[in-house]
Amino acid sequence: MKFSRASLGLAASSCLFAAPALAGQSPIDPADTAFMTFATALVLLMTMPGLALFYAGMVRKKNILATMAQSLGATAIVSLLWLALGYSFAFRGAGPLIGDASAALLRGIGLDTVSGWAKTIPEMLFCAYQMTFAVITCALVGGATADRMKFSAFLLFCVLWLFIVYVPSAHWVWGGGFLAQWGLIDFAGGTVVHINAGVAGLVAALMIGTRTGYRRENFSPFDLSMAFAGLGLLWVGWFGFNGGSALGVGSRAVYAIVATHFAACAGALVWSGLEWVHNGRPSVLGLISGAVAGLGTITPASGYVLPWHGMVIGALAGGVCFWTSTVMKARLGYDDTLDVFGVHGVGGVLGTLLAGVFATASISASDGQAGISGLIEGNAHQLAVQAAGVAVVTLWCVVGSAISLKIVDLLVGLRVAPDDERLGLDLALHGEALHP
Repeated sequence: MKFSRASLGLAASSCLFAAPALAGQSPIDPADTAFMTFATALVLLMTMPGLALFYAGMVRKKNILATMAQSLGATAIVSLLWLALGYSFAFRGAGPLIGDASAALLRGIGLDTVSGWAKTIPEMLFCAYQMTFAVITCALVGGATADRMKFSAFLLFCVLWLFIVYVPSAHWVWGGGFLAQWGLIDFAGGTVVHINAGVAGLVAALMIGTRTGYRRENFSPFDLSMAFAGLGLLWVGWFGFNGGSALGVGSRAVYAIVATHFAACAGALVWSGLEWVHNGRPSVLGLISGAVAGLGTITPASGYVLPWHGMVIGALAGGVCFWTSTVMKARLGYDDTLDVFGVHGVGGVLGTLLAGVFATASISASDGQAGISGLIEGNAHQLAVQAAGVAVVTLWCVVGSAISLKIVDLLVGLRVAPDDERLGLDLALHGEALHP
């Protein structure tokens, strides 16, 4: 049996959280281990350099290095905090709200130790894989406040937000917490990653305020070729993000990868098609934004749906996220610099709900256990559970993000000085700049 973290709610109360192998016997499967090692590398590649290039290509020249520095800073600090306590609180212990410190600093995790959440790979590998998710979630938030947030403030925010918002929600959804026990399905991070990143980004954008000159000056991206290269790395990395969430090599991982690809294709075409209708021409920015919308929206459903469902979900993502990132954003006037909320937050909500619509029992069934079905197979209850999960995670993220940002503001301040913003964050914060 391949034990998917997306099915944790089915056995959260009885799961063995970690156990060493019996003498002379190892439960570790070499094929699963090789696959998950590759998936871990792919997901880390999504942040460094994928997200760094994607974000940096969409800001102004004077802020490119500062934007890249946020991705590297998040990678470094979140990785160390995950080792220290994050992994243990998220995936050890059976509490409904939070785990325990039994694996602090990864103590007790030996060569043959496995986690109950991933029984055929070393627990150290499972920990590393989960670490890459925490890293990219924190890094995503920075896109909402690009061009104006202090680097020191961003790093401190990552520290606080990781433990106040990310770790608890990861435990609730994937670590046997109360949302898993309710039966929420989230294959690879619609709630934990995308809703959290998008909502936190919106809260941060509202609290820090709009960029100087917003809607009056030219904020055109400096180099969309960088953003395009970043998208390519993100797209391929997403195969590790979603396919790897099967936690082993097999047909379910393949189905997740194929659905992911189709969703990205559909999202890119629908977003650019709408842009073509509204503006008279499709832009490269619209194509890459639509692809990311499709990728983010399929994430929670990817291991539960058929490939053509992925195409439908991606198409819906392209339309809904386009409207949110253009029409709604303009009407409400908030300055989410790189549309973290419009793409990831809204996409995460949409995808989590659609998982409750399109979930197909035959995809997640294994070893005699019935799979999880959604509304189209007559299970309206699953959609209700999904809606409840979205509400809980969103509310907690709003509160936790506001608390984290307020603490940061009191300690170091959130925003750079006006003169530094005009000069550019590369020179003002890092003393470096791209050559003319």
